[in-house]
Amino acid sequence: MSRFDRYLLSQLLALFGFFALVLVTVYWINRAVGLFDKLLGDGQSALVFLEFSLLILPNAIRLVLPVAAFAASVYVTNRLMQESELVVMQATGFSSFRLARPILYFGLIVTVVHLVLMNLLVPWSNAMLNTRQQALSQDMTARYMNEGQFMQPAAGVTLFIRNITDQGELEDVFIADDRSDKVRTVYNASRALIVRSETGPKLLMLDGTSQRLERDASRRLAITRFADATYDLGTIIQTEQNRAPQPRDLTSLALFSPDGGLDWANPETQDAVTREIQARLSQPFLSLASAMLGFSALLIGAFSRFGLSRQILGAVIGLILVQLLGTTTTSLTMQNVAMWPTLYIGPIAGCLMSVGLLWLSQRPRRSRKLAA
Repeated sequence: MSRFDRYLLSQLLALFGFFALVLVTVYWINRAVGLFDKLLGDGQSALVFLEFSLLILPNAIRLVLPVAAFAASVYVTNRLMQESELVVMQATGFSSFRLARPILYFGLIVTVVHLVLMNLLVPWSNAMLNTRQQALSQDMTARYMNEGQFMQPAAGVTLFIRNITDQGELEDVFIADDRSDKVRTVYNASRALIVRSETGPKLLMLDGTSQRLERDASRRLAITRFADATYDLGTIIQTEQNRAPQPRDLTSLALFSPDGGLDWANPETQDAVTREIQARLSQPFLSLASAMLGFSALLIGAFSRFGLSRQILGAVIGLILVQLLGTTTTSLTMQNVAMWPTLYIGPIAGCLMSVGLLWLSQRPRRSRKLAA
């Protein structure tokens, strides 16, 4: 790598790190505000909030990489044009395609980082988030079991717990269930435990009574004493149910592993895997297209004391068009998996636009040479 390539690449990587940090921070704060209200409102600790915040970072980085690469490319190119460094290099005989070589290196580096995120880190973080959400959803003590308070976890259900011991045992539990139009049921138990099952959390009540009052004209009251009884908390408190593994939660290697847990006999699973794999392979090349587009769009402008505002605006419009193509083709693929080749239209279109702009930037110089 020549000295010029190393110099330009170092400038690009430094600015890319800065823009990526700013964009990830903005996105993270936007997501963290809603996450903060939800988790702390459910009685979770700050450590749980920090854990969830870290798990959403890979997806945030994935989203901002193309924009950060574009911003770094535009900023560095504009500064080098204003300081006449690129003008000098062009005067020494460097063609536009030769000047774009460090931009190509930079775009490939960002693309490799994007590929690692899409195929490894983002699926892993999605799987961890799903696991932690299910675990927190099953943790009823942290969410609804507050001692000394009358709580209404669902319409028509009242719950009271006098005390919760350090071992998690509930003392003096009262439950009034008024959801039925025919029967009103009241449970009293001296002790209770929360147990987990495949169908959701259950309340195991010990040494108590059950009172059933019929709401018809007879107003009959039936009292039953029990040594132990079970009450299904899943019917009054909505919890995250264990679900089968999804393609988005598995790394690319695990997608085709026999231990992945996917139902390959299901055609919907096959379509979902095809969409996921092709998206993971196509989206990272948007980073390469964005970096090349930002450089080539500014290179068509000659040195000007008034800046390159028109070229920058054109580069932004080009990036929007490329992103719009990516969004449209993703929607088409979601509707029909046979359209997965269209996922590559956005990156290819961005690269072709960059090549065309680089070729166009050399035409004035060629015209002057012919005239001379």
